[in-house]
Amino acid sequence: MIRACLNTIEYLLLLLWLVAPAHAEPLIGKFLDAVSPSEIVSGATAFGEVTENGLVPVLAADDVVGWAFLTSDFVPTTGYSGKPIHIVAGISPDAVLTGAKLVKHSEPIVLVGIPESEILKVIQHYTGFDLHDVSGPREAGDLEIVSGATVTIMVIDDSILRAGVKVARSLSLAGFADVEAVGPRREVDWEAGSVTDWKTLAGNGALRHLSLDVATINADFAALGDTRSEKHAEPGPDSDPVVDVWTALVSQPAIGRSLLGDAAYANLEKRLEPGDEAIAVFGGGRWSFKGSGYVRGGIFDRFHLIQGETSFRFRDRNHTRIVRIAAADAPTFPEMDLFIVPAAAGFDPAEPFRLQFLVSRAVGPIEKIFLTYDLGYELPDTYTRNIAPPPVAEPTAAATDSQARDALWQRIWQTKRTEVVVLAAALGLLTGIFFFQSFATRNARIFDILRTGYLVFTLIFVGWIANAQLSVVNVLAVANALFSDFRWETFLMDPLIFILWFAVAAALLFWARGAYCGWLCPFGALQELTNKIARYFKVPQVTLPWGLHERLWAVKYMLFLGLFGVSLYSFELAERLAEIEPFKTAIILKFARPLPYVLLALACLLPGLFIERFYCRYVCPLGGGLAIPARLHMFQWLKRYKECGNPCQLCATDCPVGAIHPTGEINPNECISCLNCQVLYQDHARCPVVIKTDRRRAQAAASVASLATHSERPNLGHPNQIAREKQRREIQ
Repeated sequence: MIRACLNTIEYLLLLLWLVAPAHAEPLIGKFLDAVSPSEIVSGATAFGEVTENGLVPVLAADDVVGWAFLTSDFVPTTGYSGKPIHIVAGISPDAVLTGAKLVKHSEPIVLVGIPESEILKVIQHYTGFDLHDVSGPREAGDLEIVSGATVTIMVIDDSILRAGVKVARSLSLAGFADVEAVGPRREVDWEAGSVTDWKTLAGNGALRHLSLDVATINADFAALGDTRSEKHAEPGPDSDPVVDVWTALVSQPAIGRSLLGDAAYANLEKRLEPGDEAIAVFGGGRWSFKGSGYVRGGIFDRFHLIQGETSFRFRDRNHTRIVRIAAADAPTFPEMDLFIVPAAAGFDPAEPFRLQFLVSRAVGPIEKIFLTYDLGYELPDTYTRNIAPPPVAEPTAAATDSQARDALWQRIWQTKRTEVVVLAAALGLLTGIFFFQSFATRNARIFDILRTGYLVFTLIFVGWIANAQLSVVNVLAVANALFSDFRWETFLMDPLIFILWFAVAAALLFWARGAYCGWLCPFGALQELTNKIARYFKVPQVTLPWGLHERLWAVKYMLFLGLFGVSLYSFELAERLAEIEPFKTAIILKFARPLPYVLLALACLLPGLFIERFYCRYVCPLGGGLAIPARLHMFQWLKRYKECGNPCQLCATDCPVGAIHPTGEINPNECISCLNCQVLYQDHARCPVVIKTDRRRAQAAASVASLATHSERPNLGHPNQIAREKQRREIQ
C-alpha cells in the first residue's frame, strides 16, 4: 500500500515537472525600469528595443556600447527558495561584463536575514570580469562568499557567468564563435617532424617567445595612471629584458625529443595519462613566471593557460623541473619547467592557446597594481593534419542547463564534504540511540550526559557553524515547488539541509516528529540548554494547568496552516510572516540583526527559562507542520506499564514538554523523543512499578535463602537429640 502511494506521488511529481510552464518570451522587459543604462554599462544613456533573443542594446549617443540581458532568460537561476534569482547584467563587445544588478529574488536568507547590501556588493565584483577567463565550475574559494549565504552566492555566480557565456556566443563575440559553424578541424600528427635544434624550432613556430624590456614595462605601468608606481620603476637600461619567456608543446614527440632528449621524453610519456598534454616554459630576465606562491599554496598564480572559453591554472602536482635542454644552441635559462595539462581540462593541443602572465608592482606596504601579458601559441602546420569533424548532435539547451545545475549542486556538496561526514556520523549515533534505547537509557546519569552533549553539538555545529537550521519556509518552498517548477536540484543546493530533511522524513515513519524536534533542532537545543542553566540557578519552574496546556497546543497548528495558506497566495509574504520563527536571528545570524528581531528572539527564549521548551510546545509552526504527517508513523517504540496513568502519574508530571496525558498515553504529536520516560521506565529509585517489582524479587530471594538455610541446619530441639549430637562429636 505504501509503495503504491509512493509510486503515485512520484508519478504526479513527474507530471507536474513535465507540464511546468516555460517562458515563451524574454522577461527582461519587465525589469528594465528597475535599472538605469549607466548601471549596466558605464557612460550609457539609453536602452534600445528588446530583441527576440532577450538582448537589449545599450546606447551612448546612438552608438551601441554593449548589451543588457536577464540571467533567468538564458539559464535556470533557481535559488534555495525554489524561485528564480533575477539579475540584469551587461556585456561589452569584448565579452567583458560591464555591470550587474539584482532586480528580484525570493531567497529567505536575504529577505529576512542577511542585509541585501551584502549580496549587492558581491554582484558588483563581476563588473570588469572577462568571460574568456571562465573555465567551468568555480570553487567556493574563488568566490566572494557572504557568511550564511553560500548557496545563494554560488547560484548567483553560476547564473551570471553561464548566462554571460551564452550571450557572448549568441552575439558571436571574439573568442565565442558560433558552435554550428564548424568546418574541418586539425589534430596533432604524432608522427610528424624530426629531432632538430633550438633555432629551427624557433623558426618554424614550435617555440614561441614573449620579451618585454625595461622601457616597455615602465611605460605600461605608467599608463595605468597610478603615480605611486613611478617610485618603484624598473631601474637599468631601457633595453634590458624584464620578462623573457619561451614555451613549446612538448607532448608532440618530435618537439618533445628535440627539447628534452630521448630519455627525459620517455619519462614524460610514462607520466602522461590518456588525453594529457604537456608544455615546457623557459624563463629568463628579471621577472619569474613561477614566483613562490606555488610553494606556499601549491598553485602557480603568475600565469595560466587559456584556450577559447576555458582556462587552466597549474598546481605543483602538474609541475616538474627540466634539468637541461637537449636542443643544440639553446640559450641558458634560470627557470626551465614542464607542466602537464590533464585531460579533464578539455585542452586541445591542435587549437591555438595562450599563456597569460601576471606582472605586479608594489605601490604600498601591502598594495600592488597588476598588468597582464599574453604569449600566444599555435602548433605549426608541420606537426598537424586536417580531419573532417565527426557528426555530433548538439545537446539541447535544456540538457546543457540540467548538466550545469547538476554540476553546481555537486560542487556545493564537494565544498561541504567535511560537514556532510560529521552530520552523517551524528545521525548514525542518534539512530543507534533510538534503536537501542533500552540500553542507552539504562543509566540515568550517563544518558543525561549523552543527551546534553548531543544538544551542545546540535546547537554549536549544526546550528551556529553549519547553519543547518530547518525552517517552516523549507516546508512552504517544497509545497510551492510542487505547484510550480519542481526540480530536485533546487533542494540539493544545500547539502546539510537536504540530509536533515531526508532524515526527518525517515524519522517521521519510525518515531514521529521527536527525532528532529528533540535532538536535531538547534533552536530547540538552545531552549533546553538555557532551561538547564536556569534550573541550575534555581529559577522557579511553572506548570500550566492541563486544560490550558492542552488548548495551547493548537496555536502552532493554526500558525502553520495560516502560513501555508498565505504561501499559496504570495510566497514572499509568507516568508516575511515566517519571521515568527526566531531561527534566523538566534541560530543562522547569531543575534547579529536589528534590535526588533533580537527582541523577538529573546521573547521566544525568555518563557523557556520558566516553562521548558515553551516555544516548541505552543508556538513553533515548523513543529506543527511536522506533527501532521507524524500521525502516520508505523511503530510504537516507547515502552509503558499498564499502571502508567492509573494510578502512576510520575512520567506525566516529569515529561519535559507535557506530552503524556493524565490517562497515561503519550501524544505522538507533542512528544519530542527525549526518552525521559524511558529512563524512568527503568529507574529503580523512582518508578513505582520497578520499585514494587524489585521489592517482590527481594522478598522472593529472601524466602528462598531462608528455606535453604533452614534445610541445612539439623533439628536440635529434643534433649535426646542434643545428647546424641554431643556424643557423636566426642567420638569424632
